[in-house]
Amino acid sequence: MIENPKQQTEPDSPFGDEKISKAGDKVFFGLSFGAASLILVTLASVALFLIKEGLPVFTASDKSDLERGGDSFVGYVGPLVLGTVYIAAIALLIATPIAVAVALYISHYAPKRLSLTLGYFIDLLAAIPSVVYGIYGITVLAPILSRTLYPWLDDYAAWLPFFGSDVNVSTSGRTTLTVGIVLAVMVLPIITAISREVFLQTPRLHEEASLALGATRWEMIRQAVLPYGRSGVISGAMLGLGRALGETMAVAIILSPADGYFWNIITNSNSNTIAANIALQFPESSGLEVNRLIATGLVLFIITFGVNALARRIADTGFSGADG
Repeated sequence: MIENPKQQTEPDSPFGDEKISKAGDKVFFGLSFGAASLILVTLASVALFLIKEGLPVFTASDKSDLERGGDSFVGYVGPLVLGTVYIAAIALLIATPIAVAVALYISHYAPKRLSLTLGYFIDLLAAIPSVVYGIYGITVLAPILSRTLYPWLDDYAAWLPFFGSDVNVSTSGRTTLTVGIVLAVMVLPIITAISREVFLQTPRLHEEASLALGATRWEMIRQAVLPYGRSGVISGAMLGLGRALGETMAVAIILSPADGYFWNIITNSNSNTIAANIALQFPESSGLEVNRLIATGLVLFIITFGVNALARRIADTGFSGADG
């Protein structure tokens, strides 16, 4: 029996018609390209807005209303930049080792059911609003730290510039260290999630080869898993740093800010962050004061953009090297 030639030439396509398939591809390409372009347009519009509204601070002829923390914009934004970077760095130093340890336990030590449960709860931390973290920090964490950790640091670690000075130790707990600990909890899910996924991508042959040579599980992790996931951990840490740099509500609720540069992290004299300063000062500002706050937002935008761009570069370089 001879088969119908028309049936043999019909395309084997899930769409049933090649023209429909091409049209669908064009529509999908247009939608995806539009979504990607929208992100770039939004980013560019935000940058242009910050530049446009912050420019009057540098071009205004009468700047008498802007004299605060110095007679220039640099004198005003300098302590804010210090506080922003200082608090974010403390959060990163606390969160990164814990996040890597949790990621290793989930990926290589915990039973499957327990690892899924822990992963779920770690991801759930990212869904908690920052205002909740701030309220928890000021009502629960700050009193505990002011009664236990801070007196101990003042007695036994006062020789370090971070804990020792002529200023009395905070009794309220509204310090830079308290904010750093709260932000560490907030960035922990980001670093843990990225590190966990990178550790799980370690080639199975590398792990088995290390174990076959007599290495213990920790030695296998140190020889195979950590070197493979190093770039992922670094990029995750820098993404967490970007989150900590822009945090607002938790910092505004907990911190007791002051004008100036302060290095001691257990006193009530603390340098404020850019985001928290904008949130606190913007409702009562007018005229050039608003432009000055927006200009500080531009500085924060540049810092955050640079951190995220560096994280992306590290991630791309690391993964391309691992694939090669």
